[in-house]
Amino acid sequence: MDKHISSQFDAELGSVSSRVLELGGLVESQIRHAVYSLSQFSTEVADQVIATESQVNSMEVEIDRDLSSIIARRQPTARDLRLLIAISKITANLERAGDESEKIARMVKSIINSGNSRALPSSELRIAADLASGLLRKALDAFARLDVTEAVSILKEDDLIDAEFDGFVRKLVTYMMEDPRTISASLDLLFVAKAIERIGDHSKNIAEFIIYVVKGADVRHIALADVESAVQ
Repeated sequence: MDKHISSQFDAELGSVSSRVLELGGLVESQIRHAVYSLSQFSTEVADQVIATESQVNSMEVEIDRDLSSIIARRQPTARDLRLLIAISKITANLERAGDESEKIARMVKSIINSGNSRALPSSELRIAADLASGLLRKALDAFARLDVTEAVSILKEDDLIDAEFDGFVRKLVTYMMEDPRTISASLDLLFVAKAIERIGDHSKNIAEFIIYVVKGADVRHIALADVESAVQ
């Protein structure tokens, strides 16, 4: 690849990476609004989250189209190909995190319609929600810098979200047993908690693909200790 073509290729990689970060920013905003709609039980904000989903989906399609074009025209090898593959996977995880935000918004509307919104322990989800939102932000920062050290720390932090989810489920079961009239709305809140946990999982997936780009190691589905060994 001559210098002119190489510089064009670098520009295309930079452009598509910027689009991924733009998508990530949109999804991060969507998550914040979904959490706000839960904390305030706001139908209006929940509707905004739901409306944003079409924009997230459109951006995913556009990025995938650009990736296909780059791969077909440039036939990249080694790390550049890994980067393009990882961008595709990261984009898919961002879109799915957006899906989870939409689920939260729809569950919030269902809880509001049930009339039990103020009686539910929704405030206890804020810790997990803040952790999940922060984890996605860290994942996007790590991607922008291809920071393996930060990627590994994200894998560790995802365990905190899982622990918050498990603790909340136990509390919610107790709550439903004490007041069976809230079972339906409590189940909606359980789906909200699961959506928050899944946002953390998608951030973790993004971190794993960052490691793949930099180290060439597929660290999905392996123990954290083995991941740390792989990146050394």
